[in-house]
Amino acid sequence: MIEQITRRHALVMVGSYMAVNAPALSDEMSEKKAFMQAALASGSQKTRTPGEKIPQKFEFIPVVRPFVDWDYYYLTGELEWSPNAGQQFKPVLVESGFVTDLASVPRPLWSIFPPTGRYAYAAIVHDYLYWEQDRSKSEADDVLAAAMQDAKVNSGTITEFNLALKVAGSKAWNDNAASKAKGEKRILAKFPDNPLISWEEWRKQPGVFK
Repeated sequence: MIEQITRRHALVMVGSYMAVNAPALSDEMSEKKAFMQAALASGSQKTRTPGEKIPQKFEFIPVVRPFVDWDYYYLTGELEWSPNAGQQFKPVLVESGFVTDLASVPRPLWSIFPPTGRYAYAAIVHDYLYWEQDRSKSEADDVLAAAMQDAKVNSGTITEFNLALKVAGSKAWNDNAASKAKGEKRILAKFPDNPLISWEEWRKQPGVFK
C-alpha cells in the first residue's frame, strides 16, 4: 500500500508539473482541444460593468481562445477572482490578452485529473500569478488551492496539485523570472485575426503586446 501511494504521488507530481508548466506534445492536440471545450462549457461567461466592484470567487469569466496549435490560449476579456470571507489573499485580476497554457493534463493522468474544465480557470489565475510574480510563489500556490475550491474541485485533486507545485513548481517560477528579464511578454494588445496562426508566429508580429 505504501509503495502504491508513493508511485501514485510520483505520477501526480510529474504529471501536474507537466500540466502546469509545459506545452502539450503535438500528438496531444486533440486531447487539449477536448479539454478546452470542456473548460468553456463548465462556466457561464459574463462581462463586468465599468466601476463595478470585483465579486467573490469566479463571477466574470472571459472567452478563452486557442492559437491554432492548441498549446497556448489568450483571454479576450478580464478574468477576476476574489477571496472569500476570512481568506487573507488579495484579489486577482488577470488582464485581457494574457496568454496561458492552461492545465494540460496528459492522457496517462486522466484517471487522476480528468480532462474537465473544472480547474481550468483556477489554472489561468495561477499561471498569471506565476508570470506577474507580484506576490510570493507560496501565496500563488495557495490562491490556486482556494480558486480550485471555488470551482468545486474535489479536495483530493487540490491536495495533489499543491503537493506537486511545492515539489516541482520552483522551476516554472524561476523560468518565468528569467524570461521576463530577457524581455519576453505575455499580455496581448492585439488579438489574431487569423485563426490559423500559432502562438510562436503571432508573438513575432510587431505591435501585438501591451
